[in-house]
Amino acid sequence: MNQPELYVRLGRTGLAVSRLALGTVNFGGRVEESDACRLMDYALDCGINLVDTADSYGWRVHQGYTEEVIGRWLRKGGMRDNVVLATKVGWPMGDGPNNLGLSARHIISACEDSLRRLDTEWIDLYQLHKMDRAVPWDEIWRAMDILAAQGKVRYIGSSNAAGWDLAAAQERAMRRGAPGLASEQCLYNLLVRQPELEVIPAARAYDIGVFVWSPLHGGLLGGALRKIAEGTAVKSAQGRAVPALEAHRSVIAEYERFCAELGREPAEVGMAWVLQRPGVTSLVIGPRTPEHVDGALRALHQPLSDGELERLDALFPPVGHGGPAPDAWLD
Repeated sequence: MNQPELYVRLGRTGLAVSRLALGTVNFGGRVEESDACRLMDYALDCGINLVDTADSYGWRVHQGYTEEVIGRWLRKGGMRDNVVLATKVGWPMGDGPNNLGLSARHIISACEDSLRRLDTEWIDLYQLHKMDRAVPWDEIWRAMDILAAQGKVRYIGSSNAAGWDLAAAQERAMRRGAPGLASEQCLYNLLVRQPELEVIPAARAYDIGVFVWSPLHGGLLGGALRKIAEGTAVKSAQGRAVPALEAHRSVIAEYERFCAELGREPAEVGMAWVLQRPGVTSLVIGPRTPEHVDGALRALHQPLSDGELERLDALFPPVGHGGPAPDAWLD
């Protein structure tokens, strides 16, 4: 299923990444290791080459567990050259004051730890998991320069950044003669359209790729009301989906009726919408079964019509007048 349209270049780089990324936050606690390995095998067989993780993932077992699972899978399968491996740094990894954040010390030591757990010599995309505005960009870029010179990191990305973070990062990198950020990973879905104001416009201006996490808002856009009624809800019965459901119950009900009219699963519709948004490079999915992967592939290969997109805009209107700031809220 290695169809050409499955791959795009990551921002301004020459790196080809799949439009679907296998997110691994559920590995450990929700997806056992044997099932996780089967999922990674299945995703790779379907042409998904981007595997996204973080050093802190696996906390339900222990921090770093998810990277260890991926490392054992890579070692056993011998497919490292076929995988674009992305991980993250920045969340606390211990109780000490230097075991978190984006200091040069923590970035470099955390990278060494991730390489060991992942059982690999290099990380394709090393992402700043959260902004640490107490650390100047010169220090962050100095640490990344060291790792890149050692061949341990190929590209740098950010996650959960503001638009002005992206601008600050790129301006400082350009002054240093460095490429800067290749990607930004942000929360974006039908319910959370704020990235359209500044994050995505900034990424497009600097030719930074955009990965989207939680495209279904923790399962809320994946048929939550139907699953709750059936007693089959998992993600939609916990986390950010719970308060959001109470606040948006009527529109979620209308959304599920609309999806039923289309004869499509709500999860497919929600993911298809994100994949068709301007500036979006890849969708980070968090499947627990191969069937979830199949649904994401259908979302990719069966885009929504203009009329269907307009209906979704009516159900989930953009912020203000839509489009980038400040025009979105100016009269």
